[in-house]
Amino acid sequence: MKISGAKLIIAMAICFVILFLMNYIGNEGAVDRIYRASLVGFAGAVGLGISLWYMNKKSDDNDHHHFD
Repeated sequence: MKISGAKLIIAMAICFVILFLMNYIGNEGAVDRIYRASLVGFAGAVGLGISLWYMNKKSDDNDHHHFD
């Protein structure tokens, strides 16, 4: 999987927007709610990107063990 692939960038952007809005709307009493919401959204998007990259790298293994 390419890190700069369009599908990965779109998935990370959607993840950021969803996490940002959930945290921003649900955190009405905090003074620094934009800062917290942006950090949570950014961390979620980076975590999603790393996990998708790792799972794709793991699935590229060509050492299939055939038991026949």
